[in-house]
Amino acid sequence: MHVVFMGTPDFAVPTLARILSDGHEVSAVYTRAPAKAGRGMSLRPSPVHALAESEGLAVHTPVTLRTEEAARVFAAHEADIAVVVAYGLLLPEPILDAPRHGCLNLHGSLLPRWRGAAPIQRAVMAGDAESGVGVMRMEKGLDTGPVSFEGRLPITEGMTAGELHDALMPLGAELMSQALAALAAGDLAFRPQPDEGVLYAHKITNEEARIDWAQPAKEIANHINGLSPFPGAFFQADLGKGAERVKVLRAARVEGSGTPGTLLDEACTVACGQGAVRLLELRRAGKGGSATGSDFLRGARLLPGSRLA
Repeated sequence: MHVVFMGTPDFAVPTLARILSDGHEVSAVYTRAPAKAGRGMSLRPSPVHALAESEGLAVHTPVTLRTEEAARVFAAHEADIAVVVAYGLLLPEPILDAPRHGCLNLHGSLLPRWRGAAPIQRAVMAGDAESGVGVMRMEKGLDTGPVSFEGRLPITEGMTAGELHDALMPLGAELMSQALAALAAGDLAFRPQPDEGVLYAHKITNEEARIDWAQPAKEIANHINGLSPFPGAFFQADLGKGAERVKVLRAARVEGSGTPGTLLDEACTVACGQGAVRLLELRRAGKGGSATGSDFLRGARLLPGSRLA
């Protein structure tokens, strides 16, 4: 198959690697432009960009695909199919229609639940029992297209969004491999998404990441684990130099009660609106590494009875 690949983050890398190992011809890779990162704020190519360059593939980093020039360049690839995995730019109709067989998207949820930008995080935050990944034929609507191959994974107790993300990556690569093989054989079938059960995984906002200790412990634990490792749920506390932001990267429900936000013990148990959570992994603002709850308390000199905001 003659493929144009469109993707940006780590999540897309195994799928591009699998397409190449399956022997498909990748004529071009589209990804987001290099962004400033690190202490020196030097330009860093995306993970997909780095893999594509290492394989000697042509890389395109347009700011938009909504121009006639972008459509002309894309159409000139004369692709059989475009494979899209967490690309980051909207595909207008001329792009969707250019490949001979259209565009296939690998989406990290069990559609129609969690259409949109943050499906993996939202699934964990909502306390879903399972998640998955599916191959969808793209159309103008946001993640509304019919689905072909789909795989499911349980969301186990305490699983973070990062762990679910990593588990879905190889599954997604395998499913896209199967879909392209079926397409090449002329028997790739799709089913329309049901009208019931539609939920949108809106982009996570900074305000939303703040922990609300008045919520029940189960919801707070899901909230923390669903935002780990990025952007990271956070609280604020006075650690000796005024209010400081602290990210929580893992939490679990435990027995306990008290005024919401109160530190209950030296194991970093915090009272919630109902029950309590134990903060298992934390990171102070501006610090590179994380610490266990008990180690964090010793370093921060927080004692039971302290209030977290």
